Amino acid sequence: MKPIDRVQVEEILKGFEKQQVYIHMETTNGAYASHHNEGFLSAGVFLRNGKIFIERAAIKGEGPYRVGIKLPEGWLYSEGLTDFEEADGQLLLAGHNLEGRLAVALQLSKKPFRNGEGGDRHE
Repeated sequence: MKPIDRVQVEEILKGFEKQQVYIHMETTNGAYASHHNEGFLSAGVFLRNGKIFIERAAIKGEGPYRVGIKLPEGWLYSEGLTDFEEADGQLLLAGHNLEGRLAVALQLSKKPFRNGEGGDRHE
């Protein structure tokens, strides 16, 4: 992965507009943090192979960045994004904290993602 180039990511996002795509979305604030601090609320989201239709998509901010995706009947929004990677028809956006740990991931693909190990590859 490399640091987000807003212009480049915006162009890649445009390539997903006006079509149905698969989405992987994940957030975490550290699943094991509550083991070290009982008062810490561990929270997160995980969605794999959700199918959405993207009407339009945009990236905003000066870094960390946020991506908004307009759906036919709503919005999908992700913020805290710092890095990206494009390969094999998919876009991976991730937000890493100062320690380099993953805090958020948003991945778009025109093909379903493989479930199980190495989950970032297509079936």
